[in-house]
Amino acid sequence: MRRADREKSSLFAMEVLRDCEYAALATVNADGTPYCIPVSPVLIEDKIYFHCALEGKKLDNIRQNNAVCISGVRYTKLLPENFTTEYESAVASGICEIIEDETEKIAVLRAICEKYAKAGMNKFNAQAEKSLSVTCVCKIRIAEITGKANINKL
Repeated sequence: MRRADREKSSLFAMEVLRDCEYAALATVNADGTPYCIPVSPVLIEDKIYFHCALEGKKLDNIRQNNAVCISGVRYTKLLPENFTTEYESAVASGICEIIEDETEKIAVLRAICEKYAKAGMNKFNAQAEKSLSVTCVCKIRIAEITGKANINKL
């Protein structure tokens, strides 16, 4: 990392990915060009999960090359008077797999809903039953993770 003074621990980076509202997932197109799309991640133990539709470019890419990179930010504050931005960020790379096991899918969807739709958890079982067959869940096994922050200490 070029700015060693901003480098944070892998634990810090995991916390960023746990807390961020969304993250940018990068995959590789069949022609070798990059493709990046926002996802709503959830961290369970040391793995990153997200959900999506059963079809699309993201899944096509993962099926042909499951190496991915994901980046999340949990805090930003513009400081235009100082020509800088405060932030806390994380970047993780690893191998992505599509979850086929229904029990694992439901557990991950529950965790996603607890993070993003906690107020509606009383409807989770009915919604999961309705949408499970049209929902894909993916798991990223982290190979490398870095954290970085620029927090103004004035």
